[in-house]
Amino acid sequence: MADAIGQVLSFGIAVSLSPVPVIAVVLMLATPRARSNGPAFVLGWVLGLAVLGTIVLLVSSGAGADDGGQPATWVSVLKLVLGLLLVALAVKLWRGRPRGDAEPPLPKWMRTIDQFTPVRALAIGAAFAAVNPKNTLLTIGAAAAIAATGASTGAQAVALAVFILVATLGVGAPIALYFALGERSRAALDDLKVWMARNNTAIMAVLCLVIGAKLLGDGIASL
Repeated sequence: MADAIGQVLSFGIAVSLSPVPVIAVVLMLATPRARSNGPAFVLGWVLGLAVLGTIVLLVSSGAGADDGGQPATWVSVLKLVLGLLLVALAVKLWRGRPRGDAEPPLPKWMRTIDQFTPVRALAIGAAFAAVNPKNTLLTIGAAAAIAATGASTGAQAVALAVFILVATLGVGAPIALYFALGERSRAALDDLKVWMARNNTAIMAVLCLVIGAKLLGDGIASL
């Protein structure tokens, strides 16, 4: 179990540090439906990661991800492919990063966030977790890595739960702060939103590069 959990910590941290979903949560907490939409977004986030992670875990286990205590060849190839995709995404993000000190404009859908219902907040959270390219690649990598350890079904489930928990820290922290401090959290949340918006592309590029390099190294080492 320890090996399976150790495999997913870096993936979970990388998913957790997703600026746009964090900004979305902070904006939701400034609306009249903050107490319902914020938790609904996080619930959708958790469900998105859980569904995608479970599917990949089941497929990987069924395809024989473990080969006598070592990752199967196809798992190593998958790591190489995921690593290359993440590195390519990092290069694309870095080249397209905003220049200067101006705060980049937020996506158009965020301008209507005060009109969100809990159902829409849940759906947006699930989409950000499971459909966002970075998070999709990282979740696939985490689930495949868990399956490749050859751990028992229970241990794999625990490792996936740990991955989801760590991956939810980023979007969960603002909500915890809001419920703990109420309006006193507003200044801190606004500062977090501005910083995340300004550094969104750079954060994403660095994370994709670091995790991509790790996957490439793991894939090469296990071939």
